[in-house]
Amino acid sequence: MSENRLAFTSDYMEGAHPLILQRLAETNLVKSAGYGLDTFSESARDLIRTACKAAEADVFFLSGGTQTNAVMIGAMLRPYQGVVAAETGHINGHEAGAIEAGGHKVLTVRQYAGKMSAGELAAFLKAFQQDENHDHMVMPGMVYLSQPTEYGTLYSHEELAQISHVCRSCGIPLYVDGARLAYALACPENDVSLPDLAELCDAFYIGGTKCGTLFGEAVVIPRHDAIPHLFTIIKQQGALLAKGRVAGIQFETLFTDDLYLNIGKPAIEAADRIRAALKEKGYHLMPETPTNQIFIEVTRERAAGLMEQAGLGFWENVDEGHVVLRIATSWAVQDEDVDRLIALL
Repeated sequence: MSENRLAFTSDYMEGAHPLILQRLAETNLVKSAGYGLDTFSESARDLIRTACKAAEADVFFLSGGTQTNAVMIGAMLRPYQGVVAAETGHINGHEAGAIEAGGHKVLTVRQYAGKMSAGELAAFLKAFQQDENHDHMVMPGMVYLSQPTEYGTLYSHEELAQISHVCRSCGIPLYVDGARLAYALACPENDVSLPDLAELCDAFYIGGTKCGTLFGEAVVIPRHDAIPHLFTIIKQQGALLAKGRVAGIQFETLFTDDLYLNIGKPAIEAADRIRAALKEKGYHLMPETPTNQIFIEVTRERAAGLMEQAGLGFWENVDEGHVVLRIATSWAVQDEDVDRLIALL
């Protein structure tokens, strides 16, 4: 990619936050235990437990989102079970069948701007139980959702609490993918906190790769030992980092002085500026989102012209003449790039 070409394709195109790089350099020659058993990782775990108000939580560090979803879903399900997700859920559309490759089917429910509804989830689970052939079918064994969603929308606290209630009433766990969680936490419209996630979910992960780290996600299981032998399962799946301290140091830095709670603010502010300009210029946003991802419907010709001058993400086809493009801002977005993008639009 040309250095002068605008880059709004995704939110993980930069390296890492300067404070993380500084801390990695400071600790580079310190000898430490492997596999996340080092003092840096334990410090990070304690900071995350404090931030989540979950003193007994188990915390594990993995390298990326797809790996984390595959490991966690595999660990939480029995061999005959599947995972319920919105039809636009990341595990259903953009993980190359990683969940199915692990032997578990993704069972989809209808989506509304990227979200599932508690009512339709309850109806889906009830329909399975009432089907006389359910012993011949894939059993729903857990529920997956992401915050923000694949479309950049947010579950409200009430929506999340309703879904959690459905899951607990049916005796199945709720798992939340937080790949872009920092952008949700920095969004003024958001009313779901880390302690809320710890209260309402059976497991979730705090995204680092898209939120300021070189790589890494932090899995939080609020109830200690709710997933027995998860360390061994992670190892078995080839997901255990020998130099676990690299992930631990990064999350220790993110959870010092509320960096994680604030790191997404520049992205949200930049996205708000871009959204305002798009509305002024008559673009069709679909759906309208409050976070760092913006989706616009344009003609194919307009899309080709824009993408010659800026790195924007192709999202989906609408019809023969129209497509949806994604604009994504990051924690490291530059004001001058936002100005140039607005001028181009």
